[in-house]
Amino acid sequence: MSRRAGLILDFGGVLTTSVAACAAGFDRRAGLPDGTFLSVIAKDPEGVALYADLERGAITQVEWNERTAALLGIDGTNLLGRVLEDLHPEPTVIAAAQAARAAGIRVGIFSNSLGTAPYDVYAGYDLDRLYDAVLISEHYNMRKPDPAIYTIILDLMRLPGEACVFVDDTARNLVPAEGLGIVTILATDPADTIAQMEAQFGIPLRARA
Repeated sequence: MSRRAGLILDFGGVLTTSVAACAAGFDRRAGLPDGTFLSVIAKDPEGVALYADLERGAITQVEWNERTAALLGIDGTNLLGRVLEDLHPEPTVIAAAQAARAAGIRVGIFSNSLGTAPYDVYAGYDLDRLYDAVLISEHYNMRKPDPAIYTIILDLMRLPGEACVFVDDTARNLVPAEGLGIVTILATDPADTIAQMEAQFGIPLRARA
């Protein structure tokens, strides 16, 4: 049996289907060249700054919608909701998280915020009931990978880093966790993610055929 007692999960791309795939679908629907949306939020200096401000809660989702849409040259009405139109729960990972919790492992959510109005990405996931700790970055005016926010999630988990496993679909978000002794898993495929979680905790986390 593993000595690890805490599982920390990113939200988008871990408990949900791929965010990058959503962005690709949005580009097609909006008539934009492939990769345009991700390029604006990840490479364009103004777009990068706007996305970071949204995640830290420094600007509202409405402001982000309008200003990012201007960079894209499109209408900003409910931009985030349109971008994430194809985002859906990833049921196998959600079930594995609940299996871990049923086995006595503390399970937390550690998510960079996208705001909640007019589009609430967390609606329907019942995070406060189904998880032991929930950290949404805008409530702390920080975001992953700001190092200080990782100590906050450990405080909420009530566990030391060495007792925790952290799953995220963005590699740069894993680095500060590793510095605190947290074992990390880069989520690329739900089945592989669950297999790595099972290996770390030494227990089955999915139904067997």
